[in-house]
Amino acid sequence: MPPVPVTPEFQRLISGSRLRLRGKSAFFATLLLHAEFVPSMEVVAAGTDGERVYVNPEVAAVLPPDVLDGLLLHEVLHAALSHVERRGPREKKRWNKSADLIVNGMVDAAGLPTPPQSRRDEHLEKLSVEEVYTSLDGEADGDGDEAPDDLMDGPPSDAPARQGKPGKSAQRQWHQALAQARNVDAMGGGKGDDPLGMHRELMRLAPARLDWRAHLWRFLARTPVDFGGFDRRFVGRGLYLEALDDESLTALIAVDTSGSVDDEAVKALVGEVQGVLGAYPHVKATLYYADTEAYGPHPLSPGSDIPPPQGGGGTDFRPIFALLDEHEPDVLIYLTDGYGDFPETAPALATLWVVPPGGLEDEGVPFGEVLRLEEHS
Repeated sequence: MPPVPVTPEFQRLISGSRLRLRGKSAFFATLLLHAEFVPSMEVVAAGTDGERVYVNPEVAAVLPPDVLDGLLLHEVLHAALSHVERRGPREKKRWNKSADLIVNGMVDAAGLPTPPQSRRDEHLEKLSVEEVYTSLDGEADGDGDEAPDDLMDGPPSDAPARQGKPGKSAQRQWHQALAQARNVDAMGGGKGDDPLGMHRELMRLAPARLDWRAHLWRFLARTPVDFGGFDRRFVGRGLYLEALDDESLTALIAVDTSGSVDDEAVKALVGEVQGVLGAYPHVKATLYYADTEAYGPHPLSPGSDIPPPQGGGGTDFRPIFALLDEHEPDVLIYLTDGYGDFPETAPALATLWVVPPGGLEDEGVPFGEVLRLEEHS
């Protein structure tokens, strides 16, 4: 199909929305300024492929101004938070529902309306989309009145060709847009880091304030409940089970020995894990080395000698993930440069990838959190 022309009327609709949002939030207005809005008759109302936002001009023309503002902000937040790229192998419909739940909470916090059928949950919408996706496991698909999927695998056929390279460059631009939005918000008297409170989606993209060791301690000094292990029967009523102080957390530590991780990085990571074990007795850890096979297990304890590395072949992450049913850990920490074969499906547990300098870019990791070691650890 030929591209839908960008008419003066369409431009006025977008400009009006940007101006109105300036009066509500400098943070969100800055994000809208960075967004490229493209008319398309193939979207129901609006959608995004992670790079651009596609808007049905006929629908946009008849929406009340505040509804249009909320719709545009909804799609821009999906793009800015990399919700398209982060899905990886996860089931598309449940991922879209999870991302929508979080974004609708942000739109509401901006004082804009959300669709009447949109789901709300004050606890879940403060989490990351990966955590929400896990919490929605096993839910029915619904009765057909849910919002349409607006996270698109690619541009519609009636959109003009992109200029430049898509993908990584788009993600870098959105990271820069988020940083600029925080700066603008701070200059205007806002917090400058998170205008909506403790939303993990914004926190995960914020500039790092802690070195990697502090992040590792924060990741391990929690309980299984903190990683989403609450009883889902109570989610709808807003009731959550409290973690007991003595509840144990088990961690599986995997180290890539394919030759891409040096000995100093291994010693630094294992040493920090041992420090956590000494400070938090409820944390238990087991170490494996891995290349295309898994070598272990090696129980870790405070001050114990680090077992000599084994392996040295290629890199395949799947053997470690195959051990999850046997060990049933609460968290997995994998030290690797990220270049290897990932599992086809994301595991239902918190995963932390510890990546040394020169490792795979964040967007290449299909699931979990990415923690980067400094050049001189």
